[in-house]
Amino acid sequence: MTDTDLNPMNDDSHPTPPPSGKSRRPVLMGLIIFLLIAIPAGYIVISAEQSRDSGVSKDAEAAATGLTNAFPSKVQQRTYDVPVPVGSTPVYYYETNSWQTSSLFVQFRTNDWGLEHYLKAVGTSTAALKKGARTIPRGQAAKVGWDFSIDWPWAGTVNPKKAPQPTQRIMVSYDEPGHPVVYTVSTLKF
Repeated sequence: MTDTDLNPMNDDSHPTPPPSGKSRRPVLMGLIIFLLIAIPAGYIVISAEQSRDSGVSKDAEAAATGLTNAFPSKVQQRTYDVPVPVGSTPVYYYETNSWQTSSLFVQFRTNDWGLEHYLKAVGTSTAALKKGARTIPRGQAAKVGWDFSIDWPWAGTVNPKKAPQPTQRIMVSYDEPGHPVVYTVSTLKF
């Protein structure tokens, strides 16, 4: 007599059921495969939608033929060295690009403190402003609808820098005392 013959629980007449984990494996594998396909596909769809939306806004910005009522982006402000003072309002900008030059046109109204800090940040000062000087050429001004022939109290300066640094042509209108309007054309040459 063997040990198996003595064990009443080991009766070959009743087969033991298969472990329950084996029947779940195909379902679990199917779920894993589904998730491995669905999650990346979802990211691709979301990314494509965001990219399309970004392209639409960039196209609209590129199609603009005049000043846009908004702050230039932080990247534009750093690239063109035009740090618009916080609190300036209204702020307008326009960017042009070509193979040889790129220019950022910026217009904003600030206060005397903002003007001083802006000029210092670009590398010049209020002392460099010459009364009556019209430093932005008529052709450049016409691109964005600026008219400096108006008889206002103007002052201007040019802040030349060696490439690859931008050169700024700055004009200031003192039409409202204590709240000057700053006009800047910052140009990069390649």
